[in-house]
Amino acid sequence: MALFEYKAVAPNGETVQGTMEALSQEMVIARLQEAGNIPLLARPSGEGLFNLTRWRLSRQGMSTREMGEFTQQLATLLGAGLPLDRSLSVLVELAGNERVSRAVTEIRDSVRGGGTLSDALEAQHGTFSRLYLNMVRAGEIGGSLNVTLDRLTDYLERSKELKDAIVSALIYPILLMVLAGGSLILLLVYVIPQFEPIFEDLGSDLPLVTRVVLFAGEILQNYWWALAALVVLAIVLFRRMLQDEAKKLRWDGRVLGFKWVGDLVAKLETARLSRTLGTLLVNGVPLLGALGIGSKVVGNSVLRAELDAAAREVKTGGGLARNLAQDGHFPRLALQMISVGEETGQLDSMLLKVADSYDREVRNTIDRLLAVFTPVVTLLMAVLIGTIVMSVLIAIVSVNDLVA
Repeated sequence: MALFEYKAVAPNGETVQGTMEALSQEMVIARLQEAGNIPLLARPSGEGLFNLTRWRLSRQGMSTREMGEFTQQLATLLGAGLPLDRSLSVLVELAGNERVSRAVTEIRDSVRGGGTLSDALEAQHGTFSRLYLNMVRAGEIGGSLNVTLDRLTDYLERSKELKDAIVSALIYPILLMVLAGGSLILLLVYVIPQFEPIFEDLGSDLPLVTRVVLFAGEILQNYWWALAALVVLAIVLFRRMLQDEAKKLRWDGRVLGFKWVGDLVAKLETARLSRTLGTLLVNGVPLLGALGIGSKVVGNSVLRAELDAAAREVKTGGGLARNLAQDGHFPRLALQMISVGEETGQLDSMLLKVADSYDREVRNTIDRLLAVFTPVVTLLMAVLIGTIVMSVLIAIVSVNDLVA
């Protein structure tokens, strides 16, 4: 018997956690499900987030893209009337590489052995998220697995589209900053030092701006390792700070307080949460259970705490929109749409509409931020490079004036 840590969502919507002795992780999950809970986490006690074995096991599964293709293809085959095991056999043949083929083969063999699809997916070492597993389980219970997989495909595609849109939008400004930063380093480390012997031979006092530029180049040349170490140390300390819940809560609160960035974060989290809740509700997961799972996809700890507080009020009969509006961090339009959904009994479809709306809002907000950010960065780098060049020209002119 081994000791396992677990987290789960109870039937009343509360998150429960603790330890349990069992022969395997699957046994822990089975016991939680038998008690009516929705498992969120089950792992050997003391296992860290960066456990190498667990990481290797997860890499034996599917990537996000491969998971989306697997879901879409399985939904299509089931919708065409093929039995589940035959559909999985077809997917084994269609697998693009050995890793995917091995994973799908394991899933098929488990189903052929009498297991359910959700149990087979759950045995894939954490490849499939709890949201994915619970939706599949709900589809199996309701006898509409192909419809559920279609909805999962749509969920995965839209989530990927939003992520890809953000990444694509950030490529240009990041590339711009890297090139500009490289140009600055090249000037300070290799170009400007070439003039230093000339200035020293002339023996005249250099202008202040020239001395500052030469000093910066000297620091970069001789102490680059110390600067790199400071950057790494700052990153490590920042990540460690975010591991402290109280400090992370304060930091996330500050992020939400930033005029433009906070608005973007709130919209992004609202889109992600709304799509998760709407997809779960459409597939028959109760609201309290959906809120318990949905809170896990919210990255900002302040918004997650507000969602957990709202879930506790919903448990006592309160409205979701009214309780999410208490602290004013969630967008008001989204809350009004959710309130309308509650009043009309169409909360699931309204949440999906909120998600679609805020997907577009996130893209528009990013476009507006980049419209301001890109020229600002360009202007700033131009000023810095111009200052460096002018420092050399000013020094040369001052030296020529002294010689003359």
